[in-house]
Amino acid sequence: MIRLYMSMSLDGFVVGPDDSPENPMGVGGFRLFNWLDDRNSDGPSGQVVRESLATGALIAGRRTYEHAGRWNGDHHDGVPMFILTHHVDDEPPGSAVYVTDVADCAAQALAAAGDRDVMVHGAGAGQSLLRAGLLDELELHVVNVLLGQGRRLFDNLPAEYIELEQVRQLPARDVTHLRYRVVK
Repeated sequence: MIRLYMSMSLDGFVVGPDDSPENPMGVGGFRLFNWLDDRNSDGPSGQVVRESLATGALIAGRRTYEHAGRWNGDHHDGVPMFILTHHVDDEPPGSAVYVTDVADCAAQALAAAGDRDVMVHGAGAGQSLLRAGLLDELELHVVNVLLGQGRRLFDNLPAEYIELEQVRQLPARDVTHLRYRVVK
């Protein structure tokens, strides 16, 4: 199972304006992660974090990876990281591998994850996997805020119909965790 995990504002932004490696979430964008203050709780936010950390591999877009400081070579528990990129110009640290083909990236991540799920981070990677028909689910952490500008999660999708089935809704303090299955 390949599942996108993204925090977003109610108006669809995953980062605020002017994001960069020095300001990875842009202006006001870190507001999207206040719900992580409850990550160690027994409540819905803690449940979602525990589930995400049980994944066996990670796919991330190059932009997300760079803005996150390459996660210092380890996203969580040393799981293999597959970084979807347009070009390979250096060797990434830790367990990361650059991959230029979306189908190859998905296949490598699934193989590496074994019987566990694959976590996806990044709007670009999520859109690429969705366009290729390789994304199984979306776990969206919809935060009670309107950012008004920045980078939207679904800005660059083609104008085609993609059916989603809601499989879970977990309201929590300051966020609603929504899970959708991509109907194929």
